[in-house]
Amino acid sequence: QVQLVESGGGLVQAGGSLRLSCAASGRTFSNYAMGWFRQAPGKEREFLAAISKSGGVTYYVDFVKGRFTISRDNAMNTVYLQMNSLKSEDTAVYYCAARFVGADMVSYEYDYWGQGTQVTVSS
Repeated sequence: QVQLVESGGGLVQAGGSLRLSCAASGRTFSNYAMGWFRQAPGKEREFLAAISKSGGVTYYVDFVKGRFTISRDNAMNTVYLQMNSLKSEDTAVYYCAARFVGADMVSYEYDYWGQGTQVTVSS
């Protein structure tokens, strides 16, 4: 079992930046591919970015490319999402997720989820 706790959300003006963190515990963090998702009110959860267990491979959906950066620190058991040039449409609850993997590759399916952190972007 992996426990995930997100932090770093808050209120920011459009054009601003936030860095989300997701602290993992319970298992060997470096065995897990990690991802970030978000869910806005009335909308389905959407996938944003993924990172392989070493951090050497990353993936982004098109609408965050160039604005969001996923990274991880395996020594700190933490994955990050740096968000720049935020827009009002980025307002959502942001979730991190984990999946045990063998190969050093990103995953698009996840088994463990955090409780989420609210990001609100004011225009």
